Amino acid sequence: MGAANKVPGVSGGVVAFVAGFYEEFIYSFQKVNLKALKLLLNGRFKSFYNYINGRFLTLLLSGMVVSFFSVSKILDYFIQQKELYVWAAFFGMILGSIYYIAKDFDYWHRKTILFCIIGIAVGASLSYLNPAKENDNLLFVFFCGIISVSGMTLPGLSGSFILILVGNYVLLLVDSVNALYDTLVNLVQWNLEPIQSPGRIRLLKILAIFTLGSVIGLVSLSHLLSYVLKNFKNRTTAIILGFIIGSLGVVWPWKQNIYKYSPDGQVLLDSSGEKIIANYQRYMPSFDSFETWIAIGFIIFGIAIVLWLEWYGQKTRTNE
Repeated sequence: MGAANKVPGVSGGVVAFVAGFYEEFIYSFQKVNLKALKLLLNGRFKSFYNYINGRFLTLLLSGMVVSFFSVSKILDYFIQQKELYVWAAFFGMILGSIYYIAKDFDYWHRKTILFCIIGIAVGASLSYLNPAKENDNLLFVFFCGIISVSGMTLPGLSGSFILILVGNYVLLLVDSVNALYDTLVNLVQWNLEPIQSPGRIRLLKILAIFTLGSVIGLVSLSHLLSYVLKNFKNRTTAIILGFIIGSLGVVWPWKQNIYKYSPDGQVLLDSSGEKIIANYQRYMPSFDSFETWIAIGFIIFGIAIVLWLEWYGQKTRTNE
């Protein structure tokens, strides 16, 4: 989920949905409430840990953090070197996710079809919006934190892609994260001078506000979704399926990057020296190309990954 959440166009929530722990994920965060706060303040740490399903959340969140600094770095490398094949694998995974969700959904009627169509429309329209300009206003950064967790809580909606649309992907998931990493390195080396620079302090402050917004968004969205899942489960599943179908446009493998340019016509670079992507121009593949058939092979590989996850999840639940 951590690796998927960082990649624009891919939703970590899809991983949770296919692996079979989506509802447990939502209900666990719903337990972060006033009762949990009272248990914590009263020093009843074991009761607090058990109440919020602490073992599950600890394993999940620690895995996401590790992946953000390891698996996602590997993913970044392959996106730079073999971008077509990476997107093809993601496209296959989403196709597999659509099959996984739809095959056991037997509640199609007028309302669920309507909700599915709404989900498709929202997901597809997001993929064709033009990104806004970067905005480092702290209130807006806080809002970005809230919406960025959509990729975790709503399968099919990519939080990182939404950050691209609002113009803050590089600021929040590249520059500020790099600033935190550099700060930790400086602290280990007892080099405090770079940490005290206005630019570094600004980025760390932005990251702190973004993290706060993400936590609040995750908890509040979990409460909302737990209520919706309990009372409108079929409609919620239909709209999630629509989101995932609509997101296929975002991860279409055959696309050309459209980069951001400065007023004088120069391609803008982020803090790591990479070109900043503004959007994508999609095109149809040529079936005379051997590269196209390799990409199709990766689509099949992506579908196979999802089917394996489904099989593994069922096997694990059976053993329990």
